[in-house]
Amino acid sequence: MNEAFLHYVWKYRLLKDNLTTTDGVKVVVDSVGEYNNDAGPDFFNAHIRMNGMQWIGNVEIHKSSSDWYLHKHHLDKKYNNVVLHLVYNHDREVVLENGNSLPTLQIKDYIRDGVWEKYQELLQPSISANIPCIGHLKDLTPFYLSAYLERMATERLERKSMDIKNMLVETKNSWEECCYRIFARYFGGKVNALPFELLAKSIPLNLYAKVRTSPFQIEALMFGQAGMLETDFVDAYPLALKQEYEYLRKAYNLTAIEGYLWKFFRLRPSSFPTLRISQFALLIARSKSLFSKLLEAKKIEDLMSLLDVEASEYWDNHYHFDKESKSKRKTTGRAFTISLIINAWVPLLFEYGSHYGIEKHKDMALSLLEQMDAEHNSIVSLWADGDLVPGNALQSQALIEIYNEYCKKKRCLECNIGYKVINRK
Repeated sequence: MNEAFLHYVWKYRLLKDNLTTTDGVKVVVDSVGEYNNDAGPDFFNAHIRMNGMQWIGNVEIHKSSSDWYLHKHHLDKKYNNVVLHLVYNHDREVVLENGNSLPTLQIKDYIRDGVWEKYQELLQPSISANIPCIGHLKDLTPFYLSAYLERMATERLERKSMDIKNMLVETKNSWEECCYRIFARYFGGKVNALPFELLAKSIPLNLYAKVRTSPFQIEALMFGQAGMLETDFVDAYPLALKQEYEYLRKAYNLTAIEGYLWKFFRLRPSSFPTLRISQFALLIARSKSLFSKLLEAKKIEDLMSLLDVEASEYWDNHYHFDKESKSKRKTTGRAFTISLIINAWVPLLFEYGSHYGIEKHKDMALSLLEQMDAEHNSIVSLWADGDLVPGNALQSQALIEIYNEYCKKKRCLECNIGYKVINRK
């Protein structure tokens, strides 16, 4: 037994009828109040009738009555407006800081049958169960599940928006600079997200306006700032990049990031940071005011056209400097471009709409997710064990959010699917 479960029981009214306090007073709950995640009583402004008299106040919940003293609530004036003490085990009478006695409701005999067992079933799954409720998904109606997935996709965008808000503060509310940094992060993928973001921060966006005479100059600037041009090269192309960078470094007093930050190990060659830097350089070279151009795009095809770039010609037969390989054009590819739209552009568009109160941009962000195919990754595949296969990117994003923020953290009591499982007849 834990307090989180008791909070859940009270919040969702999972108690039997005919409630009575420990001193025999009949209790009728008109409103459980508002759940409080901060310091202070657990529920604010509950409406409770005791012996026919209406009480409006707060509710505090503990496993045992004696926890009131253990947590020193008897010394805290904030708890003087508590009108009901909800406990699993009543082992001590409680007095408020002002000296008044506090009515106590011992609920262990009032919890509805089967609720605790279903809760334990969720939180103590078999070792192989990554998703505790996986065996119960078939009990959910398609309408309920669809509505919940849309809500969770929105929650995921709102959570990602917090990071964008912080970035806007850093960039002094420059949406173009913020767009530049976010796309840099996702060009790095999971493995090289940090060095790519550091690289973007090391080159202010306004510097590109001074060197945007050719993609070659921007590529030299990026590879130099990435710390990848500090070797004695053999090939003419990296030698030329190095020479160009030396000029830019001195002209603009630049300091490169550490080259050791970049990782190649266990990456597919098509995702090597050398190729991604060259592709990102071309995107920046040909896309002055990238954020504005993306904002003007109305269709998936328009976004794809803007973001589908390829590495410079040297990389046709290279993955590393000075190491020749079989010739092949190194384009970003459809899957990677779609990933950029899902993870970089859609959250940015959603936050832009939220920031300025423009609902059409928020709606467009969700619409873009609905128009794209569902992602295929290790998290999405886990849901297939419950015959839950997402129909589009909005649903796959929702499943990723549920898994990362609820399943992994055992927050079943806060998840609507967990709620349905625990409350099923």
